[in-house]
Amino acid sequence: MRCVLGWMTVVILCWTAGASAAEEPGDARLQEAQTAFDEATKLKNAGSYSEALARAEHALALREAALGGTHPEVAHCLHLLGDIHRRRGDMAHAEPLLQRALTLREAALGKDPLSVASTLNNLAILYTAQGLYDRASPLFQRALAINEAAPGDNHTRVAASLNNLASHYLELGLYGRAEPLLQRALALYEAAPGTPPPLVASALTNLASIYMKQGLYDRAEPLFQRALAIDEAALGKDHPDVATVLHNLATLYAEQGLYGRARPLSQRALAVREAALGENHPDFASSLNHLASLSMNQGWVGQAESLYQRALTVREAALGKSHPDVAASLTSLAALYIEQGAYGRAEPLLLRSLAISEAVFGKDHLDSTLVLLNLALLRVAQHRVAEAVALSTRAFTVSEQRLRQEALDFSESRLAGFLQYLRTTEQVLYALLRAHPKDVRVQRLALSAVLLRKGRSIEETASISRTLYRSLEAKDLDAFERLRGLRTQLATLSRAGQGSLSPQDYQQRHKTLADEGDALEADLAKRSASLRALSALPSPAEIVGRVAASLPKDGALVEFITYQDSHLIEKPGTPRTKISRQLRYLTLVLFPDGSTRALDLGPAAPIDAAAVRLRDALARSDAQFQTSAQALYRLAFQPLLPLLGNTRRLFLSPDGQLGLVPFAALHDGRRFLLDSFEFTYLTSGKELLPRSQDIPPSSSVVVFADPDFQASPRMASSDSALPPSPAERSGALEHFFTTLRADLAATPWVPLPGTRQEAEGIHRLFPQAQLFLGPEASKERLLHLPKPGVLHLATHGFFLDDAPIPKGSRAVGHFGALGDEVLSRPPDPLLRSGLVLAGARAPASESSQPSKPQPDAALVTALELAGLNLWGTQLVVLSACDTGRGDVKLGQGVYGLRRALVVAGAETVVMSLWKVDDGSTHLLMDTYYRNLLAGQGRASALREAMRSLRASRPHPHDWAPFIALGSDAPLRALTPIPQVPPEG
Repeated sequence: MRCVLGWMTVVILCWTAGASAAEEPGDARLQEAQTAFDEATKLKNAGSYSEALARAEHALALREAALGGTHPEVAHCLHLLGDIHRRRGDMAHAEPLLQRALTLREAALGKDPLSVASTLNNLAILYTAQGLYDRASPLFQRALAINEAAPGDNHTRVAASLNNLASHYLELGLYGRAEPLLQRALALYEAAPGTPPPLVASALTNLASIYMKQGLYDRAEPLFQRALAIDEAALGKDHPDVATVLHNLATLYAEQGLYGRARPLSQRALAVREAALGENHPDFASSLNHLASLSMNQGWVGQAESLYQRALTVREAALGKSHPDVAASLTSLAALYIEQGAYGRAEPLLLRSLAISEAVFGKDHLDSTLVLLNLALLRVAQHRVAEAVALSTRAFTVSEQRLRQEALDFSESRLAGFLQYLRTTEQVLYALLRAHPKDVRVQRLALSAVLLRKGRSIEETASISRTLYRSLEAKDLDAFERLRGLRTQLATLSRAGQGSLSPQDYQQRHKTLADEGDALEADLAKRSASLRALSALPSPAEIVGRVAASLPKDGALVEFITYQDSHLIEKPGTPRTKISRQLRYLTLVLFPDGSTRALDLGPAAPIDAAAVRLRDALARSDAQFQTSAQALYRLAFQPLLPLLGNTRRLFLSPDGQLGLVPFAALHDGRRFLLDSFEFTYLTSGKELLPRSQDIPPSSSVVVFADPDFQASPRMASSDSALPPSPAERSGALEHFFTTLRADLAATPWVPLPGTRQEAEGIHRLFPQAQLFLGPEASKERLLHLPKPGVLHLATHGFFLDDAPIPKGSRAVGHFGALGDEVLSRPPDPLLRSGLVLAGARAPASESSQPSKPQPDAALVTALELAGLNLWGTQLVVLSACDTGRGDVKLGQGVYGLRRALVVAGAETVVMSLWKVDDGSTHLLMDTYYRNLLAGQGRASALREAMRSLRASRPHPHDWAPFIALGSDAPLRALTPIPQVPPEG
């Protein structure tokens, strides 16, 4: 994909040249030259390059005859001619013209430095188009320096240079460098009066291209759409710049598999380019190549091959045989031949493509991974597995290097999108393992990908939080507090629903708060980047060994991963439309000695369906649950037994719906797995790596329980929530808050007496424990709590879904705006899960005024809890309903309360997978804490508590709802007390 470069720089230059020419002494030739120059400029800006070329050549001939060959006005003509040739794709004629223009302008630098900057920019654009990036970069930077140093109002020229340099970085894959330049360029464009609209469209297109390259499709699409509307209005629908946006938008849709939306845009771009640029232009070849890719994906292989070959011919003739776009054509055509089984035709194309990419970009460019992966798959087809592993390893290493560079500057949402974009590389490795499950080299490579990528967004987000709380300055912590406030506002807005606001106003308010929070997250990520880089994850070559060394001697890591099967390992010649791209489950097992095992469990759909059936059966206390428990056992666990040998202590890192079931409740036909295996749950096996001990563990025990839902809450302080603006205090948003209060006042918050007994039992075991009960169990107190060693939260919990609420459970039903249809709920699962604390419904006053609950002091969402400082907190127990629920993000875990508390720093989180019974939970927790005080591990203690409770309450609905996620180590720095024998 080519970027939008240089349009505005040339436009302004031409205006300047026209003005200076008018000052020359009267000469009929000069007047005619000026007219021809102006006409050429207008024709070029309209995309009529052939007509523009003739008028510009005429202007040059007249000025050279009248002024000589070294006059500045001649330089203007040379510059214009060079730019027209470049736009026509004729680089051979463009370069000497631009070089000569630069020489003339540099000779008169003191008189007209801005003209020098313009020619530098256009020459650099030409070098970029030729793939000569080393020659382009210093010219772009020099042009920017000249424009920034120029006196007067030069904002638009500075913006042009920023846009061009950013486009250059985009070509090189340096997205982190490009984005801030484009953001600055857009701000300058929009602030400068009279900025030509296409200049804004150019920057928008480039910014959208960055987001598309990072897999952030929802961000890219509106920018492309806006750029298209601007260009069509300003330039007409048949301008080449319009075709560029159409091409990029079609590419965006194609990458999402929306081929029906992509094809008409791609065809329109092709038609515009053919008419405006001709059939020998590189941009026309780009459209041919894209249409070929669409044809491949839609099963029209013959048409695809013809288009690919035609695009390659045009590119080689226009750009030379060593251009990156030629490499792209070679790779595309080779991929087609691999699918057809024509390996002999594919191999030389891929080898040539790789050589071009390495010569132009070096060996570490992200674009080279596609060539490497295709070459690896070719080697697999040729039964040259060792070479395939080497190539795949190199591709993954390049991908990981790029991720480590980009992730340091990303907010959580952007990182999640980029990780999804990079899954293509991972999934090829998993498909390779399916084809060669016994090959140890393939096993280790696939496992390194799982360990490094799975749960990566949690890892990076938690790293930002840890760094901020550990060592950054007060201003950074202030920014973090502001982020917490924005999250509280967003949570309040989401709970309230639309109210009387129009859908557009509500969505805009939601988007504004989300965007502000995202920008703050990204800023904090950048501030902490240098410190976080010091504690980077092990390399792909080291990660497996490091995690193996962190396993206990009697344990094993079991990694489940869902992946989409690669069509490239199917039988050659199978039409792509006939190939099922289904999700499958892969299991990898790692032992302390570093040995590995692997097994493909088959299609994910039946396993996920069995997991959902079991969880639902356990949640509703179904008497026939054992049928579901045995079915999931046969699908997801029994096949692993030969891999596990005698190992019974398992560290499970599930994926998909397997993350929402307790493996202890699976049944082998004779007994529950609770009786034969010990399970500790992890988001990713890399959590086994030792944590840095520069933050000492806390020894305090804090309990929140039995909140008084009728108590008048204390208002949240200004530290945790930004006050509404005057606009929010009036009009529609005033009604919005009124609606929210009414919703909360109508909600039947049921007291939970078992939670008070639970808290008192913990206090007897831990006399030093600090209890917050009744009205003291408030959101404000929780959000401003000094980090505890153990945090126990016993109250109502919620995760929004449509399941019925059992009587006597610690669950929240549908309340207020939260009971709206699914489509009206906030998309962020961290806003749809949380806890209910004191003051959810304030009592009516003595004057019989309506109750006025304060939502910010009652409901705390997972998004808000993610801002807690739990670095040094060993254990968080969520003794409430559905606290382990959330949205499943393949490869990245479950997004809900569990994620929020891990991000906040908790070493271990104990949480529930369904709506728990108040009475049985009290008994389970009492035994759990006794086991912890006896020195048992955090997961082991839970297992023994489950076994104990099962003696009196045999249904797993009562004893199996909780799982422990994170470290299984015994608690540190908590002094055990003598055990008191149970009564009776």
